[in-house]
Amino acid sequence: MTKRRSFSDKFKATVALEALRGDKTAQEIAPKHRIHPTQVTTWKRQAIKGLTGVFSDKVRKVENNEAEVKELHAKIRKLAVENDFLSQGLKR
Repeated sequence: MTKRRSFSDKFKATVALEALRGDKTAQEIAPKHRIHPTQVTTWKRQAIKGLTGVFSDKVRKVENNEAEVKELHAKIRKLAVENDFLSQGLKR
């Protein structure tokens, strides 16, 4: 029994972009990349579906989350210092 092949995201994107251009059909693209034409169509559909996320505000939300993470790390450091200070007082 043969193993399933796995493809990198970069390869999938290349095939999907080629299919999106519309110069060639899925039947012409598939043998070039040694994959099944149905796979070309599937990756093309996934690319079209994912394009809406490229123009959304998710990128801005990630940047806001990074600022929040930095703030929380600073708070954790402060609490750790306070905890160390108080634990040293209890040892006496």
